[in-house]
Amino acid sequence: MNQNTVEQPSGDTSASGGDTAAHIRRNFASDNVSPVCPEILAALNAASTGSASSYGGDPWTEKLERRVCEIFETEARVFPVSTGTACNSLALSALCPPWGAVLCDESAHINNEECGAPEFFTHGAKLLGLPSGDGRISPDLLKRALEKAASEGSHSSKVSALSVTQATEWGTVYRPGHLREITGMARDAGLGVHMDGARLVNALAFLDCSPAEITWRSGVDILSLGATKSGAMAAEMMVVFDLARAEEMDRRRKRAGHIWSKQRFLSVQLLAWLGDDLWLRNGRIANEMAARLARGLLRQPGAVMPFDTESNEVFVVLPELLLEALEAAGFGFYRWVTPPGVDGTLIRLVTGYDTRAEDVDALLEVLAAVE
Repeated sequence: MNQNTVEQPSGDTSASGGDTAAHIRRNFASDNVSPVCPEILAALNAASTGSASSYGGDPWTEKLERRVCEIFETEARVFPVSTGTACNSLALSALCPPWGAVLCDESAHINNEECGAPEFFTHGAKLLGLPSGDGRISPDLLKRALEKAASEGSHSSKVSALSVTQATEWGTVYRPGHLREITGMARDAGLGVHMDGARLVNALAFLDCSPAEITWRSGVDILSLGATKSGAMAAEMMVVFDLARAEEMDRRRKRAGHIWSKQRFLSVQLLAWLGDDLWLRNGRIANEMAARLARGLLRQPGAVMPFDTESNEVFVVLPELLLEALEAAGFGFYRWVTPPGVDGTLIRLVTGYDTRAEDVDALLEVLAAVE
């Protein structure tokens, strides 16, 4: 299955999602539908007083880098940007030359949903998607890809980087051992390693390990760390562990139009998100609600769940009659292409930090009422 086949969301995709009198969150199409987290809004409001140095010379940006180094237990450089696409693409531009190629899973966001931005920012590098059953690159397949790359000459793009997605686009999570195995192979072949961490916080909540363990200690050179899906208004950051690759990052950001003059309003969002472990609490809530939803769906006759629910994305195949009932009740979700040999339609349901037990239960009650 390839995420590039995604269709438009079904059901009501407004923020309120239908019956506002009942205060039910009916939009399960994405974690991007959530409002800004109150703690982050409060931090933005507090930062919006007085003057502050521009272009990252403010105290919030300085404090953010110190906080990131503390959390990841190592020296790192931090570069805030406003979108995940910019974060991924700029990171890859520091790892891969124009004549290079990036290995990634075929389901990766960079491969399907970034409109050629990685190719644009790298000035022409190719993305080589590797097939998998669950969004996680297998060591055997990666080994074959690296061997093939090593045998090719100057008529082929030089494989220069490996990009992994944590948590994956199918809601699964790489274990540290798996990560270390594939990043070790990549490093031995001279590749830089990028991690798309748009949902890293959900992976951390599932694994219950340190941020360091599944990033730089597992061979990651540059992390795209996303806060937007977990409570921020619009805030992501490149966390560069390979300091040699950080030297020109500010110029890359400037050329791309991603150095904000009022950068304090990016940095303060990220600082509030990381402060007092808000990011981890938000990730745990989203995961817990996804697990609750998955347990309820497994009790539904006719439901087929092709992937384990390990983060905040739930994939389930349901009969069309049930999907029509959800749509009629105002629930939003995405339809995917159904796996071969399976009756029904594959859909994606995503929970967020603002999803509550009653929101999940309301969806399950609609399904249970269909005869």
